[in-house]
Parts: sequence; structure tokens; C-alpha cells
Amino acid sequence: MENTTLTALDGIRVGHAETNTGLSGCTVILLDQGAPAGVDIRGGAPGTYGTEGLNPIHLVDRVHAVFLTGGSAFGLTVGDGVRRYLKSRNVGFQTEYGVVPIVCGAVIFDLGINQHGDPPDADLGIRACEAATTAPVEEGCVGAGCGATVGKLLGLDHAMKGGLGSCCMRNPSGLLVGSLVVVNPFGDVVDRRSGRILAGCRTAPESRDFLDSQQALEDRLRLRGFSSGQNTVLGVVAINAALNKTELTKVAQMAHDGLARSIVPCHTQVDGDTVFALSCGHLQGVDVSIVGSLAAQCLETAVVRAVWAATSRGGLPAARDLCPPDQARDRSGS
Repeated sequence: MENTTLTALDGIRVGHAETNTGLSGCTVILLDQGAPAGVDIRGGAPGTYGTEGLNPIHLVDRVHAVFLTGGSAFGLTVGDGVRRYLKSRNVGFQTEYGVVPIVCGAVIFDLGINQHGDPPDADLGIRACEAATTAPVEEGCVGAGCGATVGKLLGLDHAMKGGLGSCCMRNPSGLLVGSLVVVNPFGDVVDRRSGRILAGCRTAPESRDFLDSQQALEDRLRLRGFSSGQNTVLGVVAINAALNKTELTKVAQMAHDGLARSIVPCHTQVDGDTVFALSCGHLQGVDVSIVGSLAAQCLETAVVRAVWAATSRGGLPAARDLCPPDQARDRSGS
């Protein structure tokens, strides 16, 4: 079966691990040879690790791993485990005193759904690295998607289950664009073509009816009824073209359009939306604007795949619970 996920690109391995509650976890993207990277942060409440080094003016020109994790700020310790794993395999930036693995990452807030469990830590990061493979990326409530939720205008009890999704696109000229996304937004996930809400805030904890967060915001001056910061969408896009850090920063900026098309509202002050962009190939002469446009499209598709792949967990329903199974399969592209 054709691989239509991020690992279709050469040099990328992806691994997941989850906590003992199954309500939080982490996902690691290992880059066998390292890769130039850029990042763009649009949300107002980010939690990131090592992103300053991706600034084009700084020395190190490639990263060896990217991690996405639950646990809010507590989950940042996953990065220490990833670095220990790489160091033990002599992977990293070469110095006269040995290698220093360059690791970056970001967190989602899932402390509400995982309030009775421990957050991801360094040991879980190592487990995710050990599980990393080139097989098609497992999607849904796996890794960092374990604790992801969608639609929290009225609080977590009105929300639905989010998850992790991945996608890969190929154009006739040989350009490959892959994406991976953890969908944990304040807003609703929508199908841009039909305008239909796929997962989001429900009118009541036991309801199957959507509130429509965007419309509800039109009647408010303040956000109420939820814990600010319990959101965030994290994305990674990778290409087989040779781009530098400056060009990849622009790709990451453009890729955010894919989030804005599929999540409404998006990039709020209580989200920490962050997108990384990676160059994992040697294809020459590719226009950055074309790459960025395809990256946005690929990330949008991954968002939709994430919510259709998600399953009910932590007492919250998933998109597949509110629609016929055949419709879910059709919209997920599987």
C-alpha cells in the first residue's frame, strides 16, 4: 500500500509513545542525516523547545529531531530524552568534545483530560525514539494526539476528541511535501469545501449538536468557561527539495494557511499554534511559493485526517461517533 504520510520522504522516521493513562503522549520525528529547518509561531500561548536556534541568523544549520508532546510545559522534558537517545548513537552537531544533538519541539496543553496521570517525560521521549520507523505514520489518538481535544469555547466537557494526522502529496515534477499535525485547537475543525463542522464545541456535554464557535464568538466580548491555554495545534511539514533556513521559515509561515482553512477560529491568544518546516532532500530549483502553497494544502488535509482517525477517549466523543462510518472513511481519504 502506498505511503501517504510524512514517512514517505526519505530520511524520516516517526515514533509514538503514550503515558500509562493513554490520555497523553509524545511523537518524535527523527532525521537520519539531520535537516535544515524553519519555524513559525502564530498562536498567542506557545510552549516550545529549541526554536530560537532555527532563526536563520544563527549558526547551526540543521536539526536531528523534532518532538511534539502533551503535558504543557512539563512535557518539554521529552526533549532531554530525545537528546540522550541521539547522543548514545553519536548523532548530532560535531564539536571537538563530541556530538551535540540539535533537538527542537513544542507542546500542547492536555492537562485537563490527563489530570489524573503523569505528563510525558524524558523516558517517554526515549521510548518514542525507540519506536520510530519508516512505516506509514499511525494516526488518531496516538503519541502527542492521545490527549488532543477540539472545540473548547464552553469548556472541556463540551469538547470532542482531537488527534494526530499525517499526509503526503506528490506533484508531477517530483516534489514531495509531507505533513504531520497534532490537532488540539480552541476552535472547531471544519470541512472547507462544504463548510460543515467535523469536530468542535457541542451545545451540551451529552449533546451531538455543534455550537459553532465562530458564530458564538460574535455575541461575546470575553471568553469564558474554559481554562485559557488548554489548546494548541502543532504541525510539521517536510519536503524533498533543497531549501535553506530562511526559505523554510517562509514555508512554515505559508503552511499556517492550512490550519486557518480547517480550524475556525484559528491562531487565537489561547492557542500556541506552531509549524516546523524541514528540508529532507536535494531537489533543486523549486520555488518557495510553490512549496509553501502545497505545504498549506497538505497540512489542511492532515488536520481533517486527524479528527476522522480519532476515537472516543477520556469521555469525549470523536467525529466518527457523530456521523455514519462510510462518510468518515470517505472524508479521511482512506
